[in-house]
Amino acid sequence: MEQARSTSSPPLVSRTTGIEAPAFAAAFDALPAPRTTWSAPDDALVLGSGAAATLTASGPDRFAEIRSAATALFDSGDVHAGTEAARPRLFGGFAFHEGGCDGDPWGPFPEARFVLPRVQVTFADNGVWLTVNATGTDADVADVEARLAREVDRIDAADRAADPETPRPPRPGITESRRTTSRAAWRDSVEAAVGRIRGGDLQKVVLAQALEADLAADFPHAATLDRLAEKYPDCHRYYFEPDADGSAFFGATPERLVALRGRTVETDALAGTTGRGETPAEDEWLARELLDDDKNVHEHELVADTVREQLEPFAASISAGERRVRRLATVQHLHTPITAELNAERHVLELVEALHPTPAVGGLPPDRALETIRETEPFDRGWYAAPVGWIDAAGNGAFAVAIRSAVATPRRATLFAGVGLVADSDPDREWDEIQLKYRPILDELEAEN
Repeated sequence: MEQARSTSSPPLVSRTTGIEAPAFAAAFDALPAPRTTWSAPDDALVLGSGAAATLTASGPDRFAEIRSAATALFDSGDVHAGTEAARPRLFGGFAFHEGGCDGDPWGPFPEARFVLPRVQVTFADNGVWLTVNATGTDADVADVEARLAREVDRIDAADRAADPETPRPPRPGITESRRTTSRAAWRDSVEAAVGRIRGGDLQKVVLAQALEADLAADFPHAATLDRLAEKYPDCHRYYFEPDADGSAFFGATPERLVALRGRTVETDALAGTTGRGETPAEDEWLARELLDDDKNVHEHELVADTVREQLEPFAASISAGERRVRRLATVQHLHTPITAELNAERHVLELVEALHPTPAVGGLPPDRALETIRETEPFDRGWYAAPVGWIDAAGNGAFAVAIRSAVATPRRATLFAGVGLVADSDPDREWDEIQLKYRPILDELEAEN
């Protein structure tokens, strides 16, 4: 078993200063890889560059190993953050399951990887902040403060050099695409899974597909992230470069796994899907149909009930909001917000491990669902549908479920999408739902007409 390890050791030195707001694309292009971005509806947009420390782990204990390594990293920090949003945070994610990063396109991605950026630009409600972090032998206060001044100059120069009249790079276009699962194979897989559900071996299982797309031009990183931000402002958006080889895992997910602040937990049940209408009236009709659809309501209740059960060992109280329809640009989902107050102090990764995978991306019972997924899907999930997010020194953090996602290299992207199967699932309807779920990323790759 691989142990969590850090490329640098404490102490940690972190210094922050306010800066004039640069254009996101100018700052992104000015900073060297590996880069990280994170944004959520209730969180600042963070752009990270380089690695003051990198934590990696693999195997069944990867959550605990990252938690232990993160605690050790933050324990002796000399931090002047200026504002809470710019505090040092580790950003990263996990594989969906042990061994899930063995195949393409996951070669550069460990089963768990978290990075403390060397340089961090935080776009917060109270301004834009630039942070420099250092650990180990680099953790000299005078050197960090000098580097902070140099990075301020770098970002300022890049922003001044950027011409606001220059249009952003266009979508790259797709020359060829390949499905890892044929329609016939999909039908067979769904019918086999439904048979197991009706036979009582499973209650629900989520099966996914992958779509490989060859790009006509280089993948436009910053422009794609800008467009996703404009189209999906209410989603968690994430971008992780594992190294400097040009690979990146990114997406815009509507599904929060967990957010922890103090003893307050927020999470969601998100399951049950339909499309968007061509008119407002059709949109409303589809939403009402979704709320009344037995198959989708049953699938959603399985998820909501299980999330509450998974939180119960940690919680002094749990409450759920009213089930409602959440509208996104291409789909509508059934959504139930869930909150809890913990019965003791906990690290966010304890909750991440307890909640992952939710039935919205795995199934029930979890072990049998995972066995079905591994036997059925002809590709490795890697970080798809797994937890991605951040951790801070207090053990607080926020994690999303990495759906609506893809791995991009300069000239290829691999997209992922899945659907939840229950006893009355129809293979053709489930196939159509997967095509809807590709759209958030596919729309950013296909050439504009």
